[in-house]
Amino acid sequence: MATLEETVRRALAPVFAPGSEVGEALVLDDVDVSTAGRRHVVRVVVDGAGDEPGDLDLDLVATASTAVSQALDDAGVLGQTPYTLEVTSPGVDRPLTTRRHWARARGRLVRAVLADSSSVLVRVVAVDDEGVHGTGEPQMVKGRPPRAKDVGAPHDLAWADLVRGEVQVEFRRADELDDPDDLTADDLDDLDDDELDEDEDEQ
Repeated sequence: MATLEETVRRALAPVFAPGSEVGEALVLDDVDVSTAGRRHVVRVVVDGAGDEPGDLDLDLVATASTAVSQALDDAGVLGQTPYTLEVTSPGVDRPLTTRRHWARARGRLVRAVLADSSSVLVRVVAVDDEGVHGTGEPQMVKGRPPRAKDVGAPHDLAWADLVRGEVQVEFRRADELDDPDDLTADDLDDLDDDELDEDEDEQ
C-alpha cells in the first residue's frame, strides 16, 4: 500500500513534468507529510532541474507553490483534512546522494562519506560520469585539524565508492574581507549570534 508521501508525489508529478512551466526549471526533490493537531503539514522540497550551482529564483518557487496547491486540491489526496503547505528549497543539511546533488554543490566544501566507512573533506570542483572530483581543504572537522596529506590534494571519488556527501557550513568574518561591501547575503547569514551581539555592543 502506498504511503501518503508517495500518493502526494504522484499527484504532483504533472506539475514537475518536463515541458511544464515549473518542470522546465525545478524538480521535486522530496515530500514529507506530518500531522499538527487536526491538520496535515505538507512540506515539498524543490531544487533546480539543471546541474548549475546557484540559488533558486524566488518567483519561480512561488509559482511552484501555487501549482502544487492547485494540484493537491484537484487530486483530493488529502481528503477533507485541512493542510498547511510549505514549498521550500533544500537546506544545507540535505545529503548529497545523486549526481545532480553533487553537481549543484560545485564550489562547496563537502564531507564525502565513502563505502568503506571512511570520509574525506573536499571542495567539489567537477562532476562527471566517473564520479566527483575535488581538492582537499585545510578545514577543521569537529574540532580536529585536517591531515596534511589531504590539504590541497586532488581527490577523485568514484560513484561506486560514494555513499553520500554532507555540505559543510563555512563562516567568514567581516574583518577577513578586503572590503565590507563585498559581504554577500550568504556571508551575513553566516555571521553567528556572538558576532552580531559584539557589533551591537560597540554601537
